[in-house]
This record gives sequence, structure tokens and C-alpha cells, in this order.
Amino acid sequence: QVQLVESGGGLVQAGGSLRLSCAASGLTFSRYTMGWFRQAPGKEREFVAAVTWRDGMTYDADYVKGRFTISRDNAKNTVYLQMNSLKPEDTAVYYCAAGYLLATPKNLAGYDYWGRGTQVTVSS
Repeated sequence: QVQLVESGGGLVQAGGSLRLSCAASGLTFSRYTMGWFRQAPGKEREFVAAVTWRDGMTYDADYVKGRFTISRDNAKNTVYLQMNSLKPEDTAVYYCAAGYLLATPKNLAGYDYWGRGTQVTVSS
């Protein structure tokens, strides 16, 4: 049974930092592209960042470039999202996702498994 468990969310002031983690189990982690998505109240789920399975290439949404960094540790079956210079508009539930051999990491529909999400709230 595949499980993705996010952690590290919380309440932070604008300008602060958080580090999200997503621990994966029940899958061959190194064969999965890992992504982070977020969903704010009343909005659709949107792409944040991803790291590919094949070569570890990273992709970021324009609105997080220079502030968020995704990384993965295949030995620990874990993907991270370091979030710096947080803004109130970053407030959302953040979801981890895994896509088997996925080559189009920004495509939400391409992911096979999803975590339950972790809440990030940025106060102004």
C-alpha cells in the first residue's frame, strides 16, 4: 500500500521559512517523479515544484522561483520543499504527489498517488 505523508506545515509570519517533508512508502521511490502542489480555499489545486525520477531535474512555478527549493533523498524515500520569504498568498494546503516514470512534472493529472496534505498559513 502506497503512502505519502506530509509534515512540516504550520503558521508562520510573512518573510519566514518552513520546510515541508513528504515520506513515501510502498513504492520504488527512485522511479517516481515527486511533486508539490497547493490548494487555497476556493481555488484549484496548482503546481508548485517537482523533481524528476530520471535525473533529479527540478521544476518550479513562476510564483515560487527564487523562494522555494525542492529536493529529494532517495535513500530516505523523502522529498522536501524548503520555503523561504513566505508571503500571505502562499497560504494553502500543500500536497505531495508521486508519478511513476513521469516526464511531465507540471501535469497534475500525471501523478498516481497523493498525500493528504499539510496546512501552511502565512500571516501578514
